[in-house]
Amino acid sequence: MSLLAVISAEGQVKKADSPWPLVQQQMRPWTRWWWMGNAVDEKNLASALSAYAAAGIGGVEITPIYGAKGFEDRYIDFLSPRWMSMLSFTVNKAKALGMGVDMNTGTGWPFGGPQITPQFAASKLVLQRYLIPKGESLKESITIKDEKQRKAGAVLQAVTAYAADGQVFSLFDKVDAKGQLQWTAPASDVEIYAIFSGRTLQQVKRAAPSGEGYTLDHLDKASVDVYLERFDQAFKGKSPGVRSFFNDSYEVYGANWTPTFLKAFKQLKGYDLSTHIRALTGKDSTSTEAGRLKSDYRETMSKLLLENFTQNWTSWAHRYKSLTKNQSHGSPGNLLDLYATVDIPETETFGSSHFDIPGVRRDSADIRNVDPDPVMSKFASSAAHTTGKTLVSSETFTWLTEHFKTSFSQAKPEAEQLFLSGINHIFYHGTTFSPAEIPFPGWLFYASTNMVPANSLWPQLKGMDDYFTRCQSLLQSGRSDNELLIYWPVYDAWSNPKGMDMPMKVHDVDVWLYPSEFYRQSLKLAGLGYSFDFASDHMLAGARAEKGLLVTSPKASPYQTLIIPAAKLMPLKTLEDILALARNGATVIFQQFPEDVPGLADLEKNRSAFKSLIAGLDLKSLSAGVKGTAYGSGQILLAKEIQKALAFKKLDGEKLTETGLKFIRRKLTNGKYYFLVNHTAKTIDEYIPLNSSSPLVTLLDPLSGDYGRAQTQTKEGKTWVKVHLQPGETFFLQTGSSPIIRKPWTYLAKPAETLVLDDHWDLHFTQGGPVLPADKHLDKLISWTKLNDSLATSFSGTGAYTRTFTMPRQLQGEYLLNLGKVDESAHVWINGKDAGIIWSIPFQARIGKFLRPGQNTIRIEVANLMANRIRYMDQKGIPWRNYHEINFVNINYKPFDASAWEPMPSGLLGPVKITGYH
Repeated sequence: MSLLAVISAEGQVKKADSPWPLVQQQMRPWTRWWWMGNAVDEKNLASALSAYAAAGIGGVEITPIYGAKGFEDRYIDFLSPRWMSMLSFTVNKAKALGMGVDMNTGTGWPFGGPQITPQFAASKLVLQRYLIPKGESLKESITIKDEKQRKAGAVLQAVTAYAADGQVFSLFDKVDAKGQLQWTAPASDVEIYAIFSGRTLQQVKRAAPSGEGYTLDHLDKASVDVYLERFDQAFKGKSPGVRSFFNDSYEVYGANWTPTFLKAFKQLKGYDLSTHIRALTGKDSTSTEAGRLKSDYRETMSKLLLENFTQNWTSWAHRYKSLTKNQSHGSPGNLLDLYATVDIPETETFGSSHFDIPGVRRDSADIRNVDPDPVMSKFASSAAHTTGKTLVSSETFTWLTEHFKTSFSQAKPEAEQLFLSGINHIFYHGTTFSPAEIPFPGWLFYASTNMVPANSLWPQLKGMDDYFTRCQSLLQSGRSDNELLIYWPVYDAWSNPKGMDMPMKVHDVDVWLYPSEFYRQSLKLAGLGYSFDFASDHMLAGARAEKGLLVTSPKASPYQTLIIPAAKLMPLKTLEDILALARNGATVIFQQFPEDVPGLADLEKNRSAFKSLIAGLDLKSLSAGVKGTAYGSGQILLAKEIQKALAFKKLDGEKLTETGLKFIRRKLTNGKYYFLVNHTAKTIDEYIPLNSSSPLVTLLDPLSGDYGRAQTQTKEGKTWVKVHLQPGETFFLQTGSSPIIRKPWTYLAKPAETLVLDDHWDLHFTQGGPVLPADKHLDKLISWTKLNDSLATSFSGTGAYTRTFTMPRQLQGEYLLNLGKVDESAHVWINGKDAGIIWSIPFQARIGKFLRPGQNTIRIEVANLMANRIRYMDQKGIPWRNYHEINFVNINYKPFDASAWEPMPSGLLGPVKITGYH
């Protein structure tokens, strides 16, 4: 290690004179790396990885998928010796470049393949109904009618008769080997429900060569073991050297059963599910009893998925000295427990969000059914925080916009919203491997933002990558610093009487998340400046009270208070665990007491004990809107408005949110990091209060890497920090600063004269296509598409703007360059010196150190989107997409065609201004 570096108290390597950690690979953004047809080779792999590393990407996540037509002779079978050789080469080359490698434990998604025979394939309950008049017998045999299910080996598992007079008969043992029911109906008509363990017959989506086959049964350990055995054979007992194995979101459609479900249900719930088949399969029921039954069913499914797949797969990965990275959303289970089981929980963003930042483009055609939701993202980060895990990742920018129209300035606030939710390890969605000889735009994946070297923005990607790297270097430091732990009442959702299984999808949060008081209170508390994580019933069972705080893991930061939002249903065991925490010293705030226990198992016994515990709480009025009682060495409070109980306990949110700023904190050994984000439409220029008292505060700018000692005041024991944040800007504050930063931060508070550079620009196109337009002299700044030049209208690439300008003899203390409107990213040189990449709103940078009195030169290289060149290619009928499987689709999953697009504005539109500051 260099003598100029030190190990911080947080275990990170830092330069001795800088508050920024030295960059490690996990701090950089990583990318999902599609191998189309596995048509990879060492030369092109080495070239691609080198390009990614140069752009600031820290690692790749290999996901093999279908291939391009015409290149079948290059395809490599998944997990074959040749494929393993390519993987080994990739791991070694990446290591030499300082990069990491993750690997999908499969191809496409979800897990499955040729080793999954129908015996081990994803299962579903198949129902057949029969009617028997009173006193008669069933004439037909009870055998599977669906020919596909018969071939797949569907097995009869239960036969239950429901008589018109209310009697229920279990008849499975009265069906002979030929399916004949040896039974006569009683003195009332009877409806027979026969269930078979069938198969969904779902195939792996977007499979790569030798990855095709049935999706596996995630609920069955034997099926998972058979699936993983193929990898064991390919690895031959040796670690493949990947950092982490990856599993995409759970998209196993209709998989609501497994052959052992009845047995597992009986073991968990103590009663026979087969006698309740009519209620279980009733899709439009509104009865409370059906909801209770389905809650028990969904809880059983959650347990099977957790134990037989997630824990099983993670244990398998650890045997190869690798981690697991899992997207639990979409699973029919408790998301918090599923996320918490793996080493790196991963969420995803799908679609675009609305931001009030002036100038952020959001095309109405790009808007999905629901926006990416920070509360949804907090399920993954909460699982990491409560278990003390450092990394929380995200599949980032999936379908952020239509193809070829995604700008860096649109990506930035989406990523910041993830950071604010506790995500600190983003993966681009994504990058497609493409051999060098494939012409523009190379091989591409249909749902990606196309972070590929062929992208016309690629020469300036490092600007965004460096920003994300600086953010993540601090967001991976220390521990999360959230004061509240909020219980997630999953049983309220599980008790919905409609349907059977309940996949909790990112795209369906308006169904299972938005209607809950849990969601509404989370938003309200965040708006009041509180920081929090979510906890499951299982997490509360493992928590303990220690010195008045809640401890969920030895590696996790403790919480000051447990919040129980209004919930109708709560298991008796969970209530007992909550009261035990209070008894041992914790503070618990109920918005209201839950009404009842969920499920049918031991209902009356559990209900009686539950109500007795609630009735035993002798609450008294403590303040306006707050009731409570001492409970053991802790306290239980009841407040319809949770913030009133928090105020009673003198637990204040961060008042800085009253300005419109959003934040997240990280706890350091000596101090904290605050990440401040201005996603409002206004400039915030004032002192803001912090819920801490620190003699020193360092301000760190992740966009430029600059830093300095902040101006502070002390009021009533709290530190107030001077901030100046324009819309779209972010800063980190470090309290209790170490090392001590003596250089003061330069606030741009007093503008002086402004120099406007709107005319007399020379424009030279440097790289791109289809053809480089001729040089231009611009009397005013306008879009390339307005130059009355068809070559410029169709051009995607980089154009360099140059001119000279004169500065006064006496320079100010600092100067700010504002480029105005940029379509889409700019790299600036002043007097031949690199002044940085200006790639996001508000498109400005400090340039005082580059200026000199008198004549100066400025060169601005502007990169536009790929859209105009793709539009040209589609108009001319130039082929560029020809893939197997789904081929290439637009954001609405229709065949892609850009020929009717309007040209996207391109270039430097200004006004360009240089403003001095005293």
